[in-house]
Amino acid sequence: MSDGALRVLDGTHLEAVDLSPPAPDASVTGAQILDVVHSRVSSCLSGLQLPKTLGASALARISTNDIDAFRSAVFDREKALEILRHYVAAIAHELKDDPLVVTVLDGSTLRLFLEDEDDFAMLAEDLFTDLDVEDKGKISKSKIRNALVQMGIEMGVPPFSEFPQLNDILSKHGVDGEEGLGQAQFAQLLQTVLQDLVDALFQKHVVLIQNTKVINGSKLRQLLINEKELDDIAEKILLEKNLGEDGPGSIDTIRSFLERNAKDLGLPHSEADEAVTLLYDDVFGDVVKENSDIELHKDELIHFSCANGGREGVSRIANHKNWIINVSPGPWETKIQIIDKNI
Repeated sequence: MSDGALRVLDGTHLEAVDLSPPAPDASVTGAQILDVVHSRVSSCLSGLQLPKTLGASALARISTNDIDAFRSAVFDREKALEILRHYVAAIAHELKDDPLVVTVLDGSTLRLFLEDEDDFAMLAEDLFTDLDVEDKGKISKSKIRNALVQMGIEMGVPPFSEFPQLNDILSKHGVDGEEGLGQAQFAQLLQTVLQDLVDALFQKHVVLIQNTKVINGSKLRQLLINEKELDDIAEKILLEKNLGEDGPGSIDTIRSFLERNAKDLGLPHSEADEAVTLLYDDVFGDVVKENSDIELHKDELIHFSCANGGREGVSRIANHKNWIINVSPGPWETKIQIIDKNI
């Protein structure tokens, strides 16, 4: 796949995991089972190392709470195979409930730059101009490191912290020296370094987990099968409406509640982007037209939210397109971005 493209890991990739016994004719320890599963899962996820939190949650699903005891325990072939299959299935369920969004860097984007002489010449010129802050017409060789950082993931260059081989490539070409380079010399050295980087990434891809949340309806589906939670939500909607000035609840009340409690219910925030508002309008449009004037009391509200407006609304959202919501940890972060999952 191309560098910089987002990929959603929702468990479906694990259908191709090898489920054969870790040791055909011998007993194995729990530690060996974990190592085998992690290796096989990683190969199906573009080389991504399984995050510890994901592995721990998956183990909890198969009632393996004492990790140390599990790792030292010895299992026969049949039991080991059962645990292996259950563990892979648990990882797939975890990813289905809370998918990961990753970027895979495999050298593709860099190769495109290198193959197009005009594009590369423009890139090298822009980088040189930005790095030549004193406008001397020369910069030190060590500035190549800054150029790679400036190019970043968007252009297919992995962070140094995630790909230590970058340091080896730079050392190979003596980039840490202070020798001055003109624009042509800089472009030539940059081209050589990038070509080595392309070859290295081709041999070993870099997979980066993005700070991105996928809203795919999984949490809503869990809610829809839990009548008690639905009843509690209906009670809250009714209470909030009764405390207000508009009288008994209506479909507008249900929508308002869902939007205000979006995070807890696994819904996208309507304030995040105009596309989310349009999503809510699409989901509730027909329901609002038919039922906006209906006033509901407690029993009717519970029935209506479970059987019609609320259940229909959240069901339609759950079965709508998956949306990837960029998680912003603070109020001053960049605008939340919504991306169609099918990318």
